[in-house]
Amino acid sequence: MTKADLVRVVSSETGIIRKDVALSVDAFLDAVKDSLKDGKHIEIRGFGTFKLKIRKERIGRNPKTEEKVLVPARVVPTFKFSKALKEEVNKANSNLV
Repeated sequence: MTKADLVRVVSSETGIIRKDVALSVDAFLDAVKDSLKDGKHIEIRGFGTFKLKIRKERIGRNPKTEEKVLVPARVVPTFKFSKALKEEVNKANSNLV
């Protein structure tokens, strides 16, 4: 599902015009980005949590030359789904396994 698909679905389910829904979706995504930039996390109960993880410095290797390379420490954004959402998705898709 793309952002445009999401806007279309929310618009049809709520009766709000697409332009207003698009503004709301953009505002939500901007709030998530700004929160992560500030080093904060966002928890949406029953859905999941956006947070930052610190990846330690490590030694990697260049696959072409086999040369060892130092990969510096960095901060990466992550998302962890809530237990309730995972169970709901698993139940709905249990026929796939």
